[in-house]
Formats: sequence, structure tokens, C-alpha cells
Amino acid sequence: MAKVDELDLRIIREFQIDARQSYRDIAEKLKIAEGTVYNRVNKLKEMGIIKKFIVDINYSKLGYDLVAIIGIRGKGGHLPEIEEKVSKEKNVTTVYDVTGEYDAIAVAKFHDRTELNDLVKRINALPNVERTNTMIALNIVKEEHGVELR
Repeated sequence: MAKVDELDLRIIREFQIDARQSYRDIAEKLKIAEGTVYNRVNKLKEMGIIKKFIVDINYSKLGYDLVAIIGIRGKGGHLPEIEEKVSKEKNVTTVYDVTGEYDAIAVAKFHDRTELNDLVKRINALPNVERTNTMIALNIVKEEHGVELR
């Protein structure tokens, strides 16, 4: 498979700034041909590096003021199926397979405590879930979809 070079990273950085900008705009900024941007983006998609172009939404302004971090402990060998079921929940934004006290961590956003309560009960009712621990985010200090690429 092809390698990622500095030009690929520069193109990705441009999309991190504004994923709606055109290939032409990126080409002008980077002083390269528009076709080069097109070909590089297609290569990055084929490699699975660019998965999709998304909108960075302020969910709080849409009423999703409650953010929960849910630690999940499962019975041996059943973690993948638990994570798969949790990841399909509509309010869940992230599921991590982790080390430490819990086997998985899920992050979810809700309009209210009732939605949160319903999700936690559904997770606890899943086969092979031993227990959960739910933490509520009091303040979102930083929430980004990307990291600064080097």
C-alpha cells in the first residue's frame, strides 16, 4: 500500500481546517494542481485514512447538554459483542476498548437524564455485562475530532 507523505499530510490539515473547501482552493493554497489533490484524496480514502467528511456540531446548542462517560465491565470473552451492541446505540458517540478497571468506555450525549437512564439500563441488561459506572461531564474543556498532525 502507498505511503503517506508530507503533501498528503498538508492536504489532510487543510481538510481539518475546513472540510468543505474545494479541491481547487486546496490546490491554490498548496501551490499544486487540482488533479493532484483529487488523486491524493482518493488514495487517502482507499487507504482508509480519510473515512468521511463530517460537520463539527455544537451538540449543546441542539439540546444535548448532558454528556456521560460510561465504564463497562463485561464477562470474559464477550467484550466484542458488548461493544458492538453499545456502539449501535443512537446517543453513543464513542466506544473504546480499554485497560484498567473497566473493559470498555462509552461516551454518549443526551437531552436529559431520562435518556441517559434508559441507555444505562439497556447496557446493564445486555448479556454478559457485569456492571457499569457512569460519570457525568460537568464542563467540556476540549472536544475535538482530530489531533494536530506532525
